[in-house]
Amino acid sequence: MIDPATVATGWRPSLEAFLASDDGRRLAQFLDERRSAGAAVYPPQPLRALTLTPFERVRVVILGQDPYHGAGQAHGLAFSVPSGTPLPPSLRNIFAELQRDLGCPPGRDGSLEHWAGQGVLLINAVFTVEDSRPGAHAGCGWETLTAGLLRTLAEDARPKVFMLWGAQAQARRAGLGPPHLVLTANHPSPLSARRGPAPFLGCGHFSQANAFLREHGRGVIEWCRPGGADVRPVPLPSRLGSEPA
Repeated sequence: MIDPATVATGWRPSLEAFLASDDGRRLAQFLDERRSAGAAVYPPQPLRALTLTPFERVRVVILGQDPYHGAGQAHGLAFSVPSGTPLPPSLRNIFAELQRDLGCPPGRDGSLEHWAGQGVLLINAVFTVEDSRPGAHAGCGWETLTAGLLRTLAEDARPKVFMLWGAQAQARRAGLGPPHLVLTANHPSPLSARRGPAPFLGCGHFSQANAFLREHGRGVIEWCRPGGADVRPVPLPSRLGSEPA
């Protein structure tokens, strides 16, 4: 599941260093044991974001928590689902904010591959999960890899935008700063998307990111996907819950 040969070349030094570390070896052993025990581990290609978005092309980083834990949902890109899959609540709110912020018609297609191809790195703090067990692989080593990737991106002088949505993402803010732009807001899940003091709905992160990239000569991200249909924000749930992304 963790093969450096499958990722874009710019990521390989970081990935190889991780796999040679104690945490990397522990994670590889853990994943082998879970699969041997018959666990359904998602997604089948956990490093897909590092394949679709080369290191040298990264302009925006969106950090999620852990993958969706339903069959057929996670496909290696944070918040994204394969084409034809029903939209999870967090993604519906992301599309709603895009409509509010940039006038994008929110599509029924939940794949964010068109972002990944433009230099938007969509990674989760934890790259794998098990069926119907959110957070099942938290604390098993993925966080060390994520921290290393963020550190490498921060040390690269090309200006980038880091979008940190929710407490788990914001806990990894250390070391992120100029020349980069760091944007923070609540997680887009229905539980927190409207809550203060930093609601996700109304954050304006997509237009702010493009303004920053344009100012620094890095172009803009085409966030909108043509041919979308109206998708309204998901209402707050009646009881507490959580949703991975």
